Amino acid sequence: YTVTDVPPWYMCILLGIQHFLTAMGGLVAIPLILSKELCLQHDLLTQSHLISTIFFVSGICTLLQVLFGVRLPIIQGGTFAFLTPTLAMLSLPKWKCPAWTQNATLVNASSPEFIEVWQTRMREVQGAIIVASCFQIFVGFSGLIGFLMRFIGPLTIAPTITLVALPLFDSAGDEAGQHWGIAFMTISFIVLFSQYLKNVPVLLPSYQRGKKCHLYPVHLFQIFPVLLGLSLSWLLCYVLTVTDVLPANPTTYGHLARTDTHGDVLSQAPWFRLPYPGQWGMPTVSLAGIFGILAGVISSMLESVGDYYACARLSGAPPPPKHAISRGIGVEGIGCLLAGAWGTGNGTTSYSENVGALGITKV
Repeated sequence: YTVTDVPPWYMCILLGIQHFLTAMGGLVAIPLILSKELCLQHDLLTQSHLISTIFFVSGICTLLQVLFGVRLPIIQGGTFAFLTPTLAMLSLPKWKCPAWTQNATLVNASSPEFIEVWQTRMREVQGAIIVASCFQIFVGFSGLIGFLMRFIGPLTIAPTITLVALPLFDSAGDEAGQHWGIAFMTISFIVLFSQYLKNVPVLLPSYQRGKKCHLYPVHLFQIFPVLLGLSLSWLLCYVLTVTDVLPANPTTYGHLARTDTHGDVLSQAPWFRLPYPGQWGMPTVSLAGIFGILAGVISSMLESVGDYYACARLSGAPPPPKHAISRGIGVEGIGCLLAGAWGTGNGTTSYSENVGALGITKV
């Protein structure tokens, strides 16, 4: 399916879930990485609220981008370009977490003292993101990014994206290292389905008036490699959890591969929760925070320009003109403004992994 084709509605739902799962790793990782510097490592319920907020805002930003921005099939989500300056800002002596917040037995997540500790840090991050996003809005809607396009090419985009990702290798390794076997198996499934079984059709029952019931070949492995890979890994982890093959002791290696480790959070969290702007209080602003996040904004813009061209090429659309790129960057700036107002602790950018999914699935 090219950018002008419309898949069947049931296929759109499954493909949408796959894009959601592809983006989910980055969306969940950002609040989890931030939680330690926000003094929230022992408050899993608040971490879940941050995750729900970043999902909610990313959905709004994606709608704005595909309807009014660059108008390519490109997902918007949290950006790791903002993560490095945010972590640097929160590591300053002023924002160091009190020693008692590092001890799970001393943390009362519902106490006003603890809530004030993490919300003051979140409000500082929010203020810096809101002010820095105004710069991105100006660069986009003023057309300045179109003028800068002559200086932006592969030699500027590739090193920028590489340098943004390098500081996050430790975090990725720590998460995958909770159980290297499960992590490697998931990657192997996705590679197997997308690269080696992509041309193997699966016969599925179908019904048409003229042909009635018949078997119809569908390239499931090519269209849904991520969905199938994650689903199979989760099912295996569930079986290993039920049979107690994975250790139940939280201090034992491999415990976090169990599917019931956060069951208490599911029981505590509300069934429905609607995030809203200013839910953590009035944002605060500091000059140091603004300049740090501005560096992230510039990196994010360079990355997004590369994503636009890659997305257009993989989806069968012509290269985006300068006015479309300017519109896309401007809408991303609005997305960062919304992310700051809602309090995700992060901004928003185009997701390269979802652009890659277009190339793998050919949809």
